[in-house]
Amino acid sequence: MKRIFVISFIALFLISCSHNKYAYDASGTFEATDIIVSSEATGRLEWFAVQEGDKLDAGEAIGLVDTVQLYLNKLQLLANRQALGSRTLDISRQIAATQQQIATQQRERDRVEKLISANAANTKQLDDINANILVLEKQLSAQRESLQSNNLSIYGEIDGVAAQIASIDDRIARSVVKSPISGTVLVKYAEQGEYTSVGMPLFKIADTDHMILRAYVTSGQLSQLKIGQEVTVYTDFGDDGGSREYKGIVTWISDQAEFTPKTIQTKDERENLVYAVKISVENDGYVKIGMYGDVNFNFQ
Repeated sequence: MKRIFVISFIALFLISCSHNKYAYDASGTFEATDIIVSSEATGRLEWFAVQEGDKLDAGEAIGLVDTVQLYLNKLQLLANRQALGSRTLDISRQIAATQQQIATQQRERDRVEKLISANAANTKQLDDINANILVLEKQLSAQRESLQSNNLSIYGEIDGVAAQIASIDDRIARSVVKSPISGTVLVKYAEQGEYTSVGMPLFKIADTDHMILRAYVTSGQLSQLKIGQEVTVYTDFGDDGGSREYKGIVTWISDQAEFTPKTIQTKDERENLVYAVKISVENDGYVKIGMYGDVNFNFQ
């Protein structure tokens, strides 16, 4: 009889454990950071290679809006910039003749000064030469200023054209549809060949590698929680009632109480007001958006 009692007790204990596989302090559902990617250009969607469920890397190109007109405008601006460049003047070549005249007059002045020293020339000749040099130097200064002003004006036009080219390059770059984050495509809103415009949604992507369990705790539990605290998260696995265990990190705690959501249970069901918390979990591929999860806060 004693042996039968022991066997029966062990059986009841195992049955009890099967109904309470693990202790938990709160429950919640898994969610992920999702982004709706919209078009940044207007035109026909010439290429759009993405399907719901695809895994994308951050910055990966998966579509292209028509850029033909933008490219033609860029070619026209490049031609304009080249034409403007040909209008700039070589200042050193333009003033070379005046500089040569000044050099000639300076040599003549040196010759006359020697003649005056030998009483072979009068000072009027020297005065005339100095006057000529002064006039030529003023002409040279005005010529240089005029040429520089002309070139600066052209350089300003070239800079304006360069800015327009940079703007078109930016618009062409924005015509390439890229994934802003690494994640999984949840919803596809457009198809290749359709006409799109700026701000029109193209697809939704979520970072499913880093899941977030939104759970709710009582005020009593709240006092024992802090940002960065490690917790244990459980998810159901399979039809046999098994579970998977994950390490979680508390990343956010609400500072306002709310009524207990209908689909959420806390450890103490008598609590009407609860606080939402977010727990970050590294996903191994088995955690899905909307899946229920339980959490043990590992209170000592």
